[in-house]
Amino acid sequence: MNSLKLFLFCLLISTSVFANINPEEKEALIALYKSTNGENWNASWDIDGTVENWYGVEIENDHVVEINLEFNNLKGELPEAIGNLVHLKKINLGFNKLSGSIPTTIENLTELVSLELFMNDIEGSIPTEIGALKKLETLKLYKNNISGEIPVELMSLTNLKALLLGSNALSGTIPVEIATLTKLEKLSLMNNNLEGEIPQEIAKLTNLEELLLSKNQFTGDLPLEFVNLKKLNTIMVSHNKLNQEYISISGKKPEALRKLQLQNSTESANADNIAQ
Repeated sequence: MNSLKLFLFCLLISTSVFANINPEEKEALIALYKSTNGENWNASWDIDGTVENWYGVEIENDHVVEINLEFNNLKGELPEAIGNLVHLKKINLGFNKLSGSIPTTIENLTELVSLELFMNDIEGSIPTEIGALKKLETLKLYKNNISGEIPVELMSLTNLKALLLGSNALSGTIPVEIATLTKLEKLSLMNNNLEGEIPQEIAKLTNLEELLLSKNQFTGDLPLEFVNLKKLNTIMVSHNKLNQEYISISGKKPEALRKLQLQNSTESANADNIAQ
C-alpha cells in the first residue's frame, strides 16, 4: 500500500511539473521550427522532448505565452499556424533572416502585448489584421522590406506605446487618425518613402518622447503645434522636402522645437502688430 501511495505521489508531481501544453499550440511551435530551418538555429529545439525545455519558449498554465528567439538564425517564412498560439503575449524574432510576409492569422493572437519582427527580410504589406490586437503595446517591424501604406487599422491600437516602422519601403501618407494613439511614446517612420505633409494630429500625442521622420518625402512645414509636446526629447525630420531644413538633435528641447518655438513667437508678434 505504501508503495502504491508513493507511486501515485510521484505520478502527481511528474504530471504537475511536465504538464502537456495544448496539442494545437505544440504543433504551431513545430511548424515554426520546420519553416524557419530549426535544425540550424543557434539554439535549437529537441522537438521530441518536452516543450518546457525548448529554448526561448515560456509556458504558463499549460499555454505558450512568450517566444523569444532573437538573434537565433531563423531563416524562412512564418507559418500560418502561428495564429494558433492564441495565448501568446510576447513574441520577439528580431535579428534573424525571416522572409515572406506576415501571416494574416496573426489576428488570432488577441492577447499579444509585444510583436517584434525587426531586422529581418520580411516583405509584403503590414497586415490590416494587426488592428485586431487591441492589447498591443509594442510593434517593432523596422529594418525589413515591408511596402505599401500604413494601415489605418493600426490607429485603433490605442494601447500602443512604441510604433517602430522605420527602414522599410512604406509609401503614402501618415494617417491623421494617428491622433488616437494617445499612449504612444516612440514613433519611428524614418527611412521610408512616405509623402505629404506631416499631420498636426501628431501634436495630440502628449506622451511622445521620440519622433523619427527623417529620410522620407514629406513636404510643407513642421506643424507649429509640436511645441506643445512637452515630453518630446528627440525629433528627427531632416532629409525630407520640407520648406526648411531642421537639425535633428536629442535633448530636453531639440533644435527643431526651439526653431518652431521661435517661429511661433515671431508669427504671434506679427499678428499682434497687424491687429494694432
